[in-house]
Amino acid sequence: MREFDAAGYKAIHFRWRVENKVATLVLDRPEKKNPLTFDSYGELRDLFQNLAYAADVKAVVLAGEGGNFCSGGDVHEIIGPLTRMDMPGLLEFTRMTGDVVKAMRQCPQPIIAAIDGVCAGAGSMLASAADIRLGTARSKVAFLFVRVGLAGADMGACTLLPRLIGLSRAAELLYTGRAMGGAEAERIGFYTSLHEPEALAANAQALARTLADGPTFGHAMTKTMLWQEWNAGLGECIEAEAQAQAICMQTKDFHRAYTAFAARETPRFEGN
Repeated sequence: MREFDAAGYKAIHFRWRVENKVATLVLDRPEKKNPLTFDSYGELRDLFQNLAYAADVKAVVLAGEGGNFCSGGDVHEIIGPLTRMDMPGLLEFTRMTGDVVKAMRQCPQPIIAAIDGVCAGAGSMLASAADIRLGTARSKVAFLFVRVGLAGADMGACTLLPRLIGLSRAAELLYTGRAMGGAEAERIGFYTSLHEPEALAANAQALARTLADGPTFGHAMTKTMLWQEWNAGLGECIEAEAQAQAICMQTKDFHRAYTAFAARETPRFEGN
């Protein structure tokens, strides 16, 4: 049987450790609020896929360094290059980002996201793909895709977010791209609970240890059934959103947003 030694895994694009059956993954680019790159997306996808074969990991904590969770895709390392890609390249990218979410949902271990500070764009989707989210009052969660001229449909957002907080609330967040504070995120059910920033990591670890000490197979089955018992499969929804997002990435509004950001200006969208 295939095995994956998670404790011996040497991460390249984030910090990784395994202690007492709990794996901790920390996004570690604090100077930019922990954005993702093409390479870090790929490594996250591969790692979560391999966790299906990791006998030494029973729960996972996902966090960010430096008082922020994740600011999304790196503007200059990802969005800039995307404006120069053709359609096949764009679709390859959107499918890869969706594969991160699918791998998180399909790995058998419960994933706890510990969210402080900025949690935006792709970062908000990493949080959404977790099984449990702990937050802080000062945190800000934003599904920013519409703010850069794209659809709110990204990485499974239009199937995951309504399941977490309800269709109407999800629609408002995805249409506006506004940020919601920690108190609101807890009130509507995005966060399970709020914690003081200095206690967040320890409380996430304590919860993860409790889950890791529980029935591993039972937890894996619970995770599977929670997401299997819906009418539409996550895979089909992510594929549909990958195609929609790749199309949006060819619009002039997407290019306008990047140009404005690079010039530190407010983008003006024209709907084309």
